[in-house]
Amino acid sequence: MPKLTIDDSEVEVEPGFTVLQACEQAGIEIPRFCYHERLSIAGNCRMCLVEMKRSPKPVAACAMPAADGMVIRTNTPAVEKTRKAVMEFLLINHPLDCPICDQAGECDLQDQAMAYGLDHGRYRETKRAVKDKNFGPLIKAVMTRCIHCTRCIRFSTEIAGVQELGATGRGENMEVGTYVEKALASELSGNMIDLCPVGALTSAPYAFRARSWELRKTESVDVMDAVGSNIRVDVRGAEVMRILPRLNEDVNEDWISDKSRFACDGLRYQRLDRPYLRDGGKLRPATWDEAFAAVAEKVKATKARGIAAIAGDTADCEAMTALKDLMAALGSPHLDCRQDGAHLDASHRAGYLFNTSIAGIEQADACLLIGTNPRVEAPIVNARLRKRFLAGGFPVALIGKKTDLTFSHKHLGTTPNVLDKVASGAHPFAKVLNKAKRPMLILGMGALARQDGAAILAAARKIAEDSGMVNDGWNGFNVLHTAAARVGGLDLGFLPGKMGGRDVAGILDGAGMGEVEIVYLLAADEIDMDRLGGAFVIYQGHHGDAGAGRADVILPGGAYTEKNATYVNTEGRAQVARLAAYPPGEAREDWKIVRALSAVLGKPLPFDSLQQVRARMAEINANFAHTGVVAAPWGTFGEEGRLDPAPFASRLANFYMTDPISRASPTMAKCTEAFVNPARRRTGTDG
Repeated sequence: MPKLTIDDSEVEVEPGFTVLQACEQAGIEIPRFCYHERLSIAGNCRMCLVEMKRSPKPVAACAMPAADGMVIRTNTPAVEKTRKAVMEFLLINHPLDCPICDQAGECDLQDQAMAYGLDHGRYRETKRAVKDKNFGPLIKAVMTRCIHCTRCIRFSTEIAGVQELGATGRGENMEVGTYVEKALASELSGNMIDLCPVGALTSAPYAFRARSWELRKTESVDVMDAVGSNIRVDVRGAEVMRILPRLNEDVNEDWISDKSRFACDGLRYQRLDRPYLRDGGKLRPATWDEAFAAVAEKVKATKARGIAAIAGDTADCEAMTALKDLMAALGSPHLDCRQDGAHLDASHRAGYLFNTSIAGIEQADACLLIGTNPRVEAPIVNARLRKRFLAGGFPVALIGKKTDLTFSHKHLGTTPNVLDKVASGAHPFAKVLNKAKRPMLILGMGALARQDGAAILAAARKIAEDSGMVNDGWNGFNVLHTAAARVGGLDLGFLPGKMGGRDVAGILDGAGMGEVEIVYLLAADEIDMDRLGGAFVIYQGHHGDAGAGRADVILPGGAYTEKNATYVNTEGRAQVARLAAYPPGEAREDWKIVRALSAVLGKPLPFDSLQQVRARMAEINANFAHTGVVAAPWGTFGEEGRLDPAPFASRLANFYMTDPISRASPTMAKCTEAFVNPARRRTGTDG
């Protein structure tokens, strides 16, 4: 490994390190604007210049490979003078609008101008002005502030895979833009706001709403999809002002999807802040005692097998544990967490997990996608697939609806017949999988949420076994979920009981026929409410969405930012969301509501604290006692049978609106108008 001397100290670094990385390893701070560890090296801001022995002029530390015997000086008078000169040039055309810039207080240019700049400027001529660009409803672009670091261009090209941003002109006339003015159509575009070292790109929904020092910051996890991206929730008072990514190399690296970042304004609208009762066909406000009494009266008049429960896509594990135990106490076997009707076999945990792990994608050397579109179902997973593809030697094939995944792949077809050929070894791509050392497949909800979902699951298992996807130290069989609550519900056994328990379809059929008289919806809004017939519906959730509109009793709960809760992501990683703001009005944490209701029903649950609930979760499934991914043993799952020739269909028609929070978000509504329904896009103001 190369050894070099930095400021009179010898440092040994990994091969391929740059001088800047070597300095960081030695604990020496090097200023930079264009360099970012996730992006390719540009070397165009020159802020990282250092002295190198035998070099006639300073070198850019970010672009200079570290070599054995190098002698680097980072703190000489010449380096200090150079940094001040570079900073002076950067500020020549930069506008002095810090008081009205949303980046103020967390701006790299401000910080480095303070640390490395001059105390005055010598430029007296007119500053350059650049016309602002329209990048869509998410990003506010003030391009006069741009310092041409090209981070946004490199991110959109390399990470997001959407080659829409670029630079035109040269020198002072250089401008960053989209060539033809248009909105940035990427599910990851908001990450450019974090990357921008100045105020050229800022959050449009957050514009002029708060300053960074006014916000209370809480580390949490995202529930807009099943990836479980690590996030930071910034709150002022009782209001969530913004959501930012939090570094986790194993899950989301530095990135989050646009829905995870911008849908948080939906937390302010259509909230349920007090109980409601349906009286005379209309919902009226009620007290908790009235709501519980109405539920108790109905439950006591109903047989156990006439009661059912459905857990929604954003339900937390604590609430599902409490509701599962309550249903068991009442004697009902009818409960299910698979709102979409996916035929997932919970008998073996490996049959419903992303076993490769998200970070493990980078170790794979072939991939088969079945009935999934990761670009909209899990943009962070899609970014990992693109990252692996760019590294080379990674053939990817898709069975399902033809789509742009931001990386090259072979479209094999749209029907399960192609899957059958791959499973039998008759398809050419079966040979590709067999030759690979670490092949993988990703099975989506578009394949599992069908009538033949169990047979497709069995066919995918056969492909995994026959192609050597499952061996010591490697499991290439992956299920990509779309709901944050799904894996947690399966781990907890929130599933139909063995003694004639009904799944979601059975519950809806039973309700329509009058056999199921009470349906408890735990934040479940994605089912066909018309199929509930005349059933008495108890809805527990945080938004006035479909479930609340059908409910006879509404019990207001907390959203994911308003409770301490556990979620298990698609790879089986249990993570904790922390309370960042209290629920509005009389709303309460979900498990507490179920616990209070159990006492009114005369079936008090044996836990009174969050610690006791989590102890009960670990009792049900030991995986809740661990953090990180727990490897699941392989087994036989799925049911062999005939595959329906109907083509695979995507489960997400609109990436921007998939749950009550995003459907209540004005920002997601604007994104839907701009990207999903452009033909119906309004003209003029938003109105």
